[in-house]
Amino acid sequence: MAIPQFIQDIRAKAGDTLLFLPGVVMVVFDDQGRILLNRRADTGRWALISGIPDPGEQPAQAAVREIEEETGVSAVVERVLSVFTNEPVVYPNGDHAQYIDIVLQCRAVGGRARVNDDESLDVRWFALDELPPLGPIARSRIDLARADRPTWFVPAQPPAAR
Repeated sequence: MAIPQFIQDIRAKAGDTLLFLPGVVMVVFDDQGRILLNRRADTGRWALISGIPDPGEQPAQAAVREIEEETGVSAVVERVLSVFTNEPVVYPNGDHAQYIDIVLQCRAVGGRARVNDDESLDVRWFALDELPPLGPIARSRIDLARADRPTWFVPAQPPAAR
């Protein structure tokens, strides 16, 4: 997985310390109701398309850019599905990161699904009843996209009484 230059610059100064980073995750539908997935080069698993916004880049712009870069598909963002902080991860090189994901529902408007960079081993459209194995978080994000519900987020806990 390509590490954005701005993160490489931070890592040069911060070492492997925990970085709290923004992420965008997209549930992309085509006109047939299929979902666009990629089989990630770093894990070999099927996943929703995702990425990291560049400094100053709006999440919706990052989503459209990442979809195009990774899959060759042109898309538009339709709505925010959720805002969610993931558990911290430790990468094989020892770097620590934690992502706050902005999950967006998108609709394909052009292009052809294909492996378009070195982050994916495969890219395909899947009918909802033919999805490959996905983790519970990806499944819940797909369920949110299929439901007509408001944006989901983890509610704030009230401050403890002093």
